[in-house]
Order: sequence, then C-alpha cells, then structure tokens
Amino acid sequence: MKKGEIYLINFEPALGAEIQKVRLGIIIQSETIDSKLITVMPISSKIELQKEYDIFLKKDNQNRLFCDSVIRTSQISSFDKKRCIHFIGSVDTKTLRKVDIYLRIHFDL
Repeated sequence: MKKGEIYLINFEPALGAEIQKVRLGIIIQSETIDSKLITVMPISSKIELQKEYDIFLKKDNQNRLFCDSVIRTSQISSFDKKRCIHFIGSVDTKTLRKVDIYLRIHFDL
C-alpha cells in the first residue's frame, strides 16, 4: 500500500460525527512507516457538501472513481490494514501535494 492509493475501506463501526460505512479512502501515510495500521482520509461523492479544506477529485482513468468526489481532509483516521477491502486507483502528484499542504495546516507543521 502506497501513499496516494485509493482503496475501498470499511469505516465501521463509527461513532458520532465520524465518517461511516464502507467507502473509498486515500492512503496518506508514507511508505517508510512500517506498521499494521494505515492512515487514510475518506472520499465522498457528495461534492455539494464540500468544505473549505476538502480536496476536489475529478474522476479519471488513474483514480478510477465512479464520479467526481472530494477528499474529506478533516476526517483523518488510522485503521488496521485489514479494513482495506479492494484497491481502486491512485491520485496524481498535484492532488498529493494538496493533501500534504493540508496536513501541514492540520498539524501546524
């Protein structure tokens, strides 16, 4: 699993405002981290609910999305890799740069 790859991920069980159900997610963790956990941001097709820091994803042959979507940047989660059900595609370097910029803002780096 590599940073920038998109997987179908089981986000259940969820509590309160946490992202729910089986949905797409992008891996945001460096490949240099050797762990049984993987850190992700969920992807939503509800682009009309896009918030300030969410990142728009236009469907293309590389990401293999079914429709235009958004990365929900504020919903960073770490899960056991077993929650990753199926590889879908990957994002381009421009999108990965946007993720990295957001992470610097989020963690005040």
